[in-house]
Amino acid sequence: MSRKTDVQIIIGSKSDEAKIKAAMDVLNEFGINFDFKIASAHRSPAYVEEIIDTAIRQEVKVFITGAGMANHLSGTVAARTTLPVIGVPFSGGISDGMDSLLSTVQMPPGVPVATVAVDGAKNAAILAIEILSVENKELQKKLIEFRHKETEKIKNAV
Repeated sequence: MSRKTDVQIIIGSKSDEAKIKAAMDVLNEFGINFDFKIASAHRSPAYVEEIIDTAIRQEVKVFITGAGMANHLSGTVAARTTLPVIGVPFSGGISDGMDSLLSTVQMPPGVPVATVAVDGAKNAAILAIEILSVENKELQKKLIEFRHKETEKIKNAV
């Protein structure tokens, strides 16, 4: 029996796959089942809609989206669902990610995208886990353990 997918990850380009890897690593570390797709809001809008609609039918709980430059992907997903969308602006282009950051965070009222730092895929995954942990006590315990481990790394740094 396959586990239910809780997080849908969508990035805009194959060339950005390495930039989202940290999110996938963290989700794997926490045992969170996710699906990963590549689709462009500009070059494959119908496919983006198909991914969103399928994820909603399959009761995904959170979307993590990432793209560079204009990053319309995050806003496109947020416009089609009431589920949480976490946008990861990717570096690159002439402003090294600032254009992506601004287009991800500057959404119109009523269509929010939770936005992390440029190339902040790890934090996107942790935020998704925090959202999932609201109704999952075991996941809350794992997050507490994770935070303790992070504290110990800082304390033990020389």
